[in-house]
Amino acid sequence: MSELDYLQKEKNRRNNIIVGILSVILVVVIVLFFIQRSEHKSALTGLKAEKDSIQAELAEIVTSYDSLKTENDTINGQLFLAQEKVRDLMLEIEQTKRVSVQKINEYQKQVNTMRGIMRDFVAQIDSLNRRNQQLLEENTQVKEQFKQAEIKNEQLSQEKEKLEKNLQRAAQLEVRDLVAEGLNARNKETKFANRTEKIRISFVLNSNITAKRGPKNIYVRIMRPDQLLLSKSPGDLFQFEDLKIQYSAMREVNYEGMDLPVAIYWDNAGESPLMIGTYTIDLFADGNNIGTTSIEFK
Repeated sequence: MSELDYLQKEKNRRNNIIVGILSVILVVVIVLFFIQRSEHKSALTGLKAEKDSIQAELAEIVTSYDSLKTENDTINGQLFLAQEKVRDLMLEIEQTKRVSVQKINEYQKQVNTMRGIMRDFVAQIDSLNRRNQQLLEENTQVKEQFKQAEIKNEQLSQEKEKLEKNLQRAAQLEVRDLVAEGLNARNKETKFANRTEKIRISFVLNSNITAKRGPKNIYVRIMRPDQLLLSKSPGDLFQFEDLKIQYSAMREVNYEGMDLPVAIYWDNAGESPLMIGTYTIDLFADGNNIGTTSIEFK
């Protein structure tokens, strides 16, 4: 073999070795490229999954804000602002096409901060609601106490009114031995209407330590059988309940709380003769009817 052939053969061998090495390097490069591409794709998939997870967390926070209820206007205003920040972050993340580990970490920090803010709101509203419930229970208790006080006052008022009525009844004058008699011109008792000149109404005012003492007017109403009142003048009136009514005769007595015999007369002189029949006689004092009797004339 000539030297030229030998040199050519060595040159071809070196070229083959170089081609082999380059082929190996090319294969390694291709393998590394696909490995890196796969890892990059896996990383992008992981980042997208984390992005989706962050968006889901933010959506959950927005829903949680929607469930928070309070009547406090200040807290409601703060809730609205916090909720708007969450929505702004959601929009920012949604519009971000390329995400990085740094961005994901930044978003996650903001999510954690917003979760902390929401927990503070939950605690604040829960405390406020408990306080409101406590105040409501206290208010209900106060209303119940006030109602009970009103009932007690009403009972006391009724008892007072009852006591006053009992005192009024206890202080009311009472009579006994109430008798009406017809007297003739000689002041002798008569049962005949045409001989009667006077009608004498005699009685005893009972003793009463609770009755008001002093001067008292005793009024007599004498009703004829035809239900007309014997009366001297239309102006002879006295107060009875809510009305002023006529009386037939009256007398002022000085009552000192002890038994007091009294006689009141109806003078029929100058009047029409009395009718035959039964006359009804009522006594009044202090606005009360204190006695009733009757007399019959022939």
